[in-house]
Amino acid sequence: MNALPPNPTDEGCAALVERLGSRSIVFVGLMGAGKTAIGRKVATMLSLPFMDSDQEIESVSRMTVPELFERYGEPEFRALEQRVILRLLENGPQVLSTGGGAFMNAQTREAISAHSISVWLKADLDLLMERVSKKQNRPLLKNPDPRAVLEKLMGERYPVYAAADLTVPTRDDRKEIIAGEVVAALCAHLGVEAIATGATGATNDEVQP
Repeated sequence: MNALPPNPTDEGCAALVERLGSRSIVFVGLMGAGKTAIGRKVATMLSLPFMDSDQEIESVSRMTVPELFERYGEPEFRALEQRVILRLLENGPQVLSTGGGAFMNAQTREAISAHSISVWLKADLDLLMERVSKKQNRPLLKNPDPRAVLEKLMGERYPVYAAADLTVPTRDDRKEIIAGEVVAALCAHLGVEAIATGATGATNDEVQP
C-alpha cells in the first residue's frame, strides 16, 4: 500500500515552496479529473493558499457557472474566465484549480506558462464518467449522450493539456496519494530533493501510475 504524504512542514515541502518563488501551481484537466480536490490537498501539504477559478468567477459575477453559460453563452464565459485567471496569477505563490476549458485559450496558456508550474491531472474516460455523473452542474454535459461529449472533449483537449509542465495520471485512489504524487513530480521538476510520498518514479515529466 502507498505511504501517506509527509506533513506540510517537511523540509522537502518547504524547499519546494522556496523554489517556486512567486510562481503558482496551476491544475488543468477535464471536468471530473479532481483538480479542485487534489489542488486543495496539495495546497495544504505546502501551506499555500488555494483558489478555484470557477468559484472566483461565481463570486465576482454573483452567478453560477451554469447560469453564466445559459445567459451569456460559452464565448462570453470564456472571456470572463480568462480575465479572472490572469488576475489570480498575479498573486502567487498559490495553488490554483482551473476550469476544463481554460487551458484551451492561447493567451491563458501563455499566462499560466509565464507565472506558474502547470499540472495536468490526466484521467481516463471511465473515471471521468463515474465522477461527473454524480453532479448536475456541468453545462457542457447537458446532452443525451454525455459519454460521447466527454470522449469528444478528450480528443480535442488532451493534445493541448499535454503542453502542461507536468502530467500526473489520476485514478480512483485516496486524494492524499494522488496529491503526494503531484508534490513528488513538482520536486523532481524543480530539482528539489525527493520526499517520501509513496509515488512511483517519473519518466521525464510524467508520473507513472
